[in-house]
Amino acid sequence: MTSISVTQTGLHEYRQKFPALGNKAYFNFGGQGPMPSSAMDAVILAQDEIQRIGPFGNEVNAWLIQQTNATRVAIATELNVPAQTITLTEDVTVGCNIAMWGIEWKAGDHILLTDCEHPGIIATAGEIARRFSLEVTTCPIMATLNHGDPVAIIAQHLRPTTRMVVLSHVLWNTGQVLPLKKIVEVCRNNDTKVMVDAAQSVGLLPLNLTELAVDFYAFTGHKWLCGPPGVGALYVRSQTRESLYPTFVGWRSVVVDGQAKPVKWQDSGEKYEIATSAYPFYIGLTEAIAVHQKWGTPQQRYAQICHNSQYLWNKLMAVSGIKCLRNSPPEAGLVSFQLENNQSKTSKTSLQLVTFLESKAIFTRTIADPDCVRACVHYFSLESEIDRLVEEIQGFFK
Repeated sequence: MTSISVTQTGLHEYRQKFPALGNKAYFNFGGQGPMPSSAMDAVILAQDEIQRIGPFGNEVNAWLIQQTNATRVAIATELNVPAQTITLTEDVTVGCNIAMWGIEWKAGDHILLTDCEHPGIIATAGEIARRFSLEVTTCPIMATLNHGDPVAIIAQHLRPTTRMVVLSHVLWNTGQVLPLKKIVEVCRNNDTKVMVDAAQSVGLLPLNLTELAVDFYAFTGHKWLCGPPGVGALYVRSQTRESLYPTFVGWRSVVVDGQAKPVKWQDSGEKYEIATSAYPFYIGLTEAIAVHQKWGTPQQRYAQICHNSQYLWNKLMAVSGIKCLRNSPPEAGLVSFQLENNQSKTSKTSLQLVTFLESKAIFTRTIADPDCVRACVHYFSLESEIDRLVEEIQGFFK
């Protein structure tokens, strides 16, 4: 397949699939991606179909099972894993909670986090530690953005009692891509499970979770995959599933006998699913994934994301008063930068810049730690809108 990236004219036509891009320069894919119109249509058509043949009955239930399985297959194809390893969830945090609460914790066990994790994950680890008398510590990964070895850092902080390492594949604040395969190898040698917050990696990186051999990989469909909010998934490695127990249980979790009595857990990712869900959103995510796959392979999409990241990084490096966090072009679509304020008598803040940009219909966001602005580029981002972003940043300092 030929990448559409060779022509910006072709990109303009392709971007018409995403109505939200028509009136703004959008750089918040790491927060929420714009839905393609076909995915929005799929959600509405699915709801219409459910009401036409149901909304409850044998025919509609069979149809919903078929559509749910199709979503599971679409996700599994992106991750290069068997469909039965996928649990459908509402979002990445739910997936992380399934993995973190489902371990049979014992007093004295140790959880290792990095210093770049999302507050929801930090709070989850803290509550698990409180309830089960665990110890939670943090290792300094942020400092390895430009220098240092994150694998060595994690290895140094492992203990004989470390039952789980919790980290992000792509760090949401700095955009650093961690060498996950090497980290998994180090942790496996310590008999430690690895739980990955994949909020910023699915739909961005080309992935083969079978090769990575990670235990848990939790993600959402509404960021880089540009699906509807309210649909995510959790990958659980087949070899790990037997030792991960459901925290929430419902009719989808179990196999029942002829009297509708539960007899065993589902022997698949459905083990961690509960009950009725927003099924039309499943169908919307399936369609959003199909839109990306029609454009190009995960490798082609990632190559274009990296091209756009380098283009933005190069432009920002030339702006007086701006300092990119990375000393070299980013390996992903997240480009974070700080305001140096050395050329202005009035100190300006990241929030002021983001607010100023939004008044110009340019969408970025602030990050608290480290204090910076984050701009995200996708494979269909335009060089012209990157140019406009940089021009408005320059105007902000005048």
